[in-house]
Amino acid sequence: MCTTCGCGAGETRIEGDAAHSHDHEHSHGHGDGTVHSHPHDHGHDHSHHHHEHGVAGDLDFGAGPARAHAPGMSQSRMVQIEQDILAKNNTYAKANRAWFDERGIFALNLVSSPGSGKTTLLVKTIEALKGKVAITVVEGDQQTSNDAERIRATGVPALQINTGKGCHLDAHMVGHALERLKPADESLFLIENVGNLVCPAAFDLGEHHKVAILSVTEGEDKPLKYPDMFRAADVMLLNKCDLLPYLDFNADLAEENARRVNPDLTIFRVSATSGDGMAAWLSWIEAGLETQGGKRAETVDALKNRIAELERQLRR
Repeated sequence: MCTTCGCGAGETRIEGDAAHSHDHEHSHGHGDGTVHSHPHDHGHDHSHHHHEHGVAGDLDFGAGPARAHAPGMSQSRMVQIEQDILAKNNTYAKANRAWFDERGIFALNLVSSPGSGKTTLLVKTIEALKGKVAITVVEGDQQTSNDAERIRATGVPALQINTGKGCHLDAHMVGHALERLKPADESLFLIENVGNLVCPAAFDLGEHHKVAILSVTEGEDKPLKYPDMFRAADVMLLNKCDLLPYLDFNADLAEENARRVNPDLTIFRVSATSGDGMAAWLSWIEAGLETQGGKRAETVDALKNRIAELERQLRR
């Protein structure tokens, strides 16, 4: 649910459930969820924003400490609600990440605006890698299982999470998906978040990287308009680059704007339809899988060494 508007509270549905609530234990350490909401009152008069001879200046409702606005709620209260929600979410995310790490699973959270080509990119990525590594997918949308069905057509397991009025996935939802999907050790776990460049930025799902997808059919200034998302991401895929000859889009400027927000951003120019640039993206994933597998091996070796040391001490 969103940190400011309480969207989607009690409306999430995971495939196979008649309804989904947040009041039970996860098998990998999650506890009870907490729901916050606040009333919306849109009946107030906006006439005070205007002057007799026109608009006096722009309005910025994101300038306060909460960086958001809710009618009838103070900035301090909004900050407290956000801290409460994110703290609970981060507890679930930490448990998800530990679960991934113990099993050497590489988890990615794909985020973008609607229409960026995210699902097509996911399908092409799966088709290229499914012969090399086990893959499972979580699909997030407000309604329908259309995208999950597209993923299943590739031959890999996919679980649909419908968020209702909710504008993003959260770590609690992903924890339930893990229980259902039971991804294999040393596999690739892909999360396609709800199409939205705002709310998913704040919610850690336990993934190892957020991957922001920006298509060339959008504006070069998207990273400046939605800085929280591009700041939270580790990777940006500039998609649909096969269309560049036909569009008035400056790819260099788009990358420059993204790096103004996040200088450490790794950027790949790709076309999911033509395949251009996909090799570099796939190599990056394979390197991440290798790193996760190495971490797991180190953990297992350390545990074995510890057990051997304890056995030696007991024999003395």
